[in-house]
Amino acid sequence: FQKMTTAHRPTFNPARGGSGRAEGDLSKLSQQYSSKDMPSHKTLKYRQTGQGTGDELRRRDLRRELEDKERTVRDKKSNKDGGSSSSKRPRMEEIEASAIDADEPYEENSGSDSDSDEDDTAALMEELAKIKKERA
Repeated sequence: FQKMTTAHRPTFNPARGGSGRAEGDLSKLSQQYSSKDMPSHKTLKYRQTGQGTGDELRRRDLRRELEDKERTVRDKKSNKDGGSSSSKRPRMEEIEASAIDADEPYEENSGSDSDSDEDDTAALMEELAKIKKERA
């Protein structure tokens, strides 16, 4: 049979704090205390006027405000559909053809291009007439 150590047994005289000299009252030990132990944030901040106090919220007519906002959005949409906004770029259809070529120099011998265009158009019309005759 082996002997057990006494570590597992309770002490015969339990340890009690405050029995020694100046140990009964902890405030007698030191007059210093931490700033973190001091009370802070002792006052509450209240809402000022214009910050959504209860009276202001009760006085507001939320239905009228909502209707006004809806009306302004509806007006903006109708203006957007009706006319073009100056902040947007104009569409290609809205730009005049003369404005597109304004930065290019004018060439006087551009008549030869139009003659070849007319010849091409005439040739295409002849081919179209042939195809129509074949189908008929």
